[in-house]
Amino acid sequence: MRTALTVLFILICLALIVVVLMQEGKDAGLGSLSGQVDSYVRKNRGRTKEGRLERITVILGVAFFALAIGLCLKFFQ
Repeated sequence: MRTALTVLFILICLALIVVVLMQEGKDAGLGSLSGQVDSYVRKNRGRTKEGRLERITVILGVAFFALAIGLCLKFFQ
């Protein structure tokens, strides 16, 4: 059981690395000076590729920490 979870943990680590590298940078450049906070893109961010990548990152991050703590504290023997 522990070996299978360790392999799953490594796969989650690799997936998390790939998903984070696929995300775009957060700097808006000179566009941030105009003050357009409520743009169409921001309102519909969850439907975009970037929104899905952020959601996947959160899910993988939670799974990463849960498995890391579980494996460290030896919940899974």
